[in-house]
Amino acid sequence: MMTLQEIINSIESLPVEERDYLFEFLRKKEESEGDNFWQGLQNFRKVIQNEAIIFTDDDFADLRDRSVGREIEL
Repeated sequence: MMTLQEIINSIESLPVEERDYLFEFLRKKEESEGDNFWQGLQNFRKVIQNEAIIFTDDDFADLRDRSVGREIEL
């Protein structure tokens, strides 16, 4: 496994074109990960709106498990 410094040294030894390609690739990858979340949220909202789904606080009232949990033997 390479250390961070070894990775940095390896990147610095790349030709400029390959370094630029690497940085562009990483930038696009980071952007697309954010887009996937945002797109998923937008799709969810669209389904809620198209299906005329209405939910209130009552729908979430008994969602939480309020038990104390399991017994622990010491």
